[in-house]
Amino acid sequence: MSRRISILGAGESGVGAALLAKQQGYDVFVSDLGTIKDKYAQELASAEIEFESGKHSEARILSSDEVVKSPGIPEKAPLIKQLLDQGTPVISEIEFAGRHTDAKKVIITGTNGKTTTTTLVHHVLTKGGVEAGIAGNIGKSFARLLVEEDEKDVYVLEVSSFQLDGMFDFKADIAILLNITPDHLDRYDYELQNYIDSKFRVIQNQGAADHFITNADDPIIQAELAKRSLPMNYWPVSLSKTIEELQFEGAGIDNNLLQIQTKTELFTMKIQELALQGKHNLFNSMAAGVTARLFELRKELVRDSLTNFDNIEHRLEFVAKVHGVSFINDSKATNINSTWYALESMDRPTIWIAGGVDKGNDYSELYELTDNKVKALICLGKDNEKLKKAFEGRIETILDASSATEAVGLAYEMAYDGDTVLLSPACASFDLFENYEDRGHRFKSAVRRL
Repeated sequence: MSRRISILGAGESGVGAALLAKQQGYDVFVSDLGTIKDKYAQELASAEIEFESGKHSEARILSSDEVVKSPGIPEKAPLIKQLLDQGTPVISEIEFAGRHTDAKKVIITGTNGKTTTTTLVHHVLTKGGVEAGIAGNIGKSFARLLVEEDEKDVYVLEVSSFQLDGMFDFKADIAILLNITPDHLDRYDYELQNYIDSKFRVIQNQGAADHFITNADDPIIQAELAKRSLPMNYWPVSLSKTIEELQFEGAGIDNNLLQIQTKTELFTMKIQELALQGKHNLFNSMAAGVTARLFELRKELVRDSLTNFDNIEHRLEFVAKVHGVSFINDSKATNINSTWYALESMDRPTIWIAGGVDKGNDYSELYELTDNKVKALICLGKDNEKLKKAFEGRIETILDASSATEAVGLAYEMAYDGDTVLLSPACASFDLFENYEDRGHRFKSAVRRL
């Protein structure tokens, strides 16, 4: 008799898990409390997978041998608590997919920079001739990739804390932890330590043959490391120390020279050569460089791939220069920390477009940067009062806009040759736009119409 598996949530990860489970001979049932997008419903129907929407058939789900849940469903949900109370394993799609491949896995997590670093690591490996797939919290789900494509030698996976929470036996061959700042604390009983514990699951099950790359400058990560013994190979990455100060392990900086030292000889390149500029991007490039050297890719290939990488859409994406004014699309910055990184990388007078659905932001964290870099603020949202109040008296010009076209027009009118117009909202997009992609596309369209 085949094992019964229920999958809760019929988005990308849920449908991917369902397709893989069907392929592996499970008795599969998919249940989504909301509505299922047409494309996913059609996929499930054509694969002859039973599914329901708008409800959970609890008796059937509770009789499952195992449950795969969407990252969006909290563990406090009544049905999940029932499953856990009766001893039914509840896992993530990444955990489920990981059982069905023997390929190496590079796992990237952190509060910010995950998508850029994941894309960059994949770019560096593929340019170096490694058969690598990319999945997880970016593009296709890991499970879908295993169903639809030939097995790769390596999978590069972006993983959120919610996905890590459902991972138990999964092991990363290389784990990358970029940074930790308070985020999603509503899911962690408003206890930062719970969120830290979640992020550190990225190194669970690692042993002496595995590798851990992390941020030697992050105080939260360093405080946590002081409590732990690390059985794996540890590679610190620092923007404030030289490779000598790091005892010739990991990556450091010396007089604008990026230095990487792993088990092979020293690799160096000038910071100015990197495709991604800005301090946070420098860290992402260094983490990708360490990964490449752990795969023993040739120095010339690493240098070339870090030099010719195109940034991901909506993340500090250069759109155009119009009469000397540069327009940058950072629509993916939906929290204060992401916007902090964006503002930190600005090196010209900046007109900042921000706003949307506020997630309890503390804008005072941006004051030092806005005081020094921002000449005007354009508030793009339905309710801008909190944003305006936060910067009254600190930013000389503050204006309202109710569309991307209006925001771009206002910014262009007040910009001088050499200025930068930065869309970095620090907020969710749902008041005026479908999602951050829609917001970014509308911004880019408005810029191009100039």
